[in-house]
Amino acid sequence: MFILKERDALATFMYGLRAPDTRRQYPRRFQHFLDFLRIPGTLEEQAKQFVLKARQNQMWAQESLMSFIDFQKERVRRGEISESTITNYYKATKLFCVMNDIVLNWKKISHGLPSGRRSANDRAPTLEEIQRLIEYPDRRIKPIIYTMASSGVRIGAWDYLQWKHISPISNDTTGEIIAAKVLVYPGDREEYYTFITPEAYNELKEWMDFRAGYGEKVSGESWVMRDLWQTTNMNYGAKFGLATFPKKLKSSGIKRLIEHALWEQGIRHRLASGVRRHEWKAAHGLRKFFKSRAEQAMKPINVELTMGHDIGVSASYYKPTEREVLEDYLKAVDLLTINGDKIILQKQVLELKEKSKEENYIIKGRFSEKEKEIQLLRQRDSMNTDAISTLSDQLTKVMQEIEILKKQQR
Repeated sequence: MFILKERDALATFMYGLRAPDTRRQYPRRFQHFLDFLRIPGTLEEQAKQFVLKARQNQMWAQESLMSFIDFQKERVRRGEISESTITNYYKATKLFCVMNDIVLNWKKISHGLPSGRRSANDRAPTLEEIQRLIEYPDRRIKPIIYTMASSGVRIGAWDYLQWKHISPISNDTTGEIIAAKVLVYPGDREEYYTFITPEAYNELKEWMDFRAGYGEKVSGESWVMRDLWQTTNMNYGAKFGLATFPKKLKSSGIKRLIEHALWEQGIRHRLASGVRRHEWKAAHGLRKFFKSRAEQAMKPINVELTMGHDIGVSASYYKPTEREVLEDYLKAVDLLTINGDKIILQKQVLELKEKSKEENYIIKGRFSEKEKEIQLLRQRDSMNTDAISTLSDQLTKVMQEIEILKKQQR
């Protein structure tokens, strides 16, 4: 006979968490409440003890949660946390109770929650600030920042991103890379696609080639972000890993890297007295940068789709093809390019080189034609001295033009 075993309390809670970021954040937020109750043990043990006591005495659980909210409201008054933090704790705790059949008077409890702001008042970073940020001397900073700023992906997306999830898209006529498709949260129910600029893809490609150059076996299964390794003969002890044994750089490590770069580049400073938040968030600020810039050129609903947002009832009716979303995204590429001036200059240099090659080819053709004409004249019995002299002068002029072109190409 099959006996159904009751699911563990924490496992039941995790079952109700769908989005990758939620699965990462909610358990930690709920643990703040359990720590407040001074329940000992690991999170799994704390959750189990809380469920047992709450089912025996639901009034205790309700009063405990209300006391926890009062305690956090006092922290808000002291400037230690924001009002929205309390709501985040409440949501995680409520979901845990609902998933574990703990019935409380949620309407009564929610009346004590602070109203808070519906949207944060932090801003998006400016283009100049991002340009300063990418000058931080870590080989990974450019591909990270370019990717996040041009796609709007959340920091948690890096925990799932492998090289096979990034596909370059080329112009059908010229073969030039115009964007790259990124599969976000692959294999998860929250999976969606977005795009990155050619600038971002090229930096990612250079990063992967750089790794391969030091012996790493880069494949589609390789994590896009990894640890650093020693690239010189100097002995740095255990500070760096081995190039041939990559370790995935988790989203938490990427966030620390960005924050460290902000301080080192002089973009982030110590907060003034009474100020609790910096002007823009380290990782989420790049998502805001994407949204604010992309909406200047794209349809707002396509911006929401490429950010992985739920578009509500519109999802039942608005079904654009991937090609249609890409074409809309291409309108915003220039706005999402960080070093646009550099890329424009590179294109101009390339165009000049191509133009010089074409002119050089034409001049060489003319040179060859004149040589043949002189040879034909010399082969005739009645040599026309004046005609040969004229052709020789023309030939000299062509040779001078070739020399000028050579100097311009150096």
